[in-house]
Amino acid sequence: MLKTRIITAGLLIAAFIPALFMLNNTLWAFCMLAISLLALQEWGVMIKLSKLQNSLYLVLAGLGGIFVVWLMTQYGFHLFFFKSLMVFFVAALFWLFIVPFWFKSRYLVSDKIVMALLGLLLIASLWLALICAKSADPALLLVLLATIWIADSAAYFAGKNFGKNKLAPTISPGKTWEGVFGALIAVTVFGAVLYFGFDFKEWAIFPALWIITLLGVAGDLFESMIKRQAKLKDSGSLLPGHGGILDRIDGLIPSLPIAILMIYLFHYFNNSVV
Repeated sequence: MLKTRIITAGLLIAAFIPALFMLNNTLWAFCMLAISLLALQEWGVMIKLSKLQNSLYLVLAGLGGIFVVWLMTQYGFHLFFFKSLMVFFVAALFWLFIVPFWFKSRYLVSDKIVMALLGLLLIASLWLALICAKSADPALLLVLLATIWIADSAAYFAGKNFGKNKLAPTISPGKTWEGVFGALIAVTVFGAVLYFGFDFKEWAIFPALWIITLLGVAGDLFESMIKRQAKLKDSGSLLPGHGGILDRIDGLIPSLPIAILMIYLFHYFNNSVV
């Protein structure tokens, strides 16, 4: 299982990083749209959409995504970045204010329309974040993604080897506080490497990486809760050793849009003060 997981992750990274730096913004947007639609298909299964409903769901989302890419090419990717900030803000409100209460109550939302719209918001916000970050600075996007990858791997190994205290036993019994602390330690080391070894000389890099890590944990727990309510072990079976696309990107769904929002606000207020 671990060997399969590592091989799959290695192949994904080997394909992802060249695409990040070599594809133009339009091709990147379409590639990320394809991955987002695969994730949305898994979301449709988890919320119990019928095959016909899920197909219609994907067609409408795909057409909407193509229209958004067309708008981006017409008005410019950098200008569209500011339009996307509102989506990131709405997503941030959901993760920061609604999700904690949802965790506490573990309320089962049975309305398929509500859950379908929620899936569109969450996955669309990640898709837009991937496009906006890449168009702004591919290296910055790689750093943000690497933070989640490092945190996820560190949490897995720390939890497996030292985990004793359950983080949320009724939601995801396998996750432990030791795993969370292991992830925070790993991203702190990563932050130190960036701060002292590269041109990331902002004091805020450390709390930013900690927040991104904790948001990643929240995303992981949220997907686990939805899967548990749907009585599913994995969101899909497309990625050997990992499960489905959602199982691989669950930590990115809250962390990347909010990270971009934080970076924008940090620089906005910094420049305003100066």
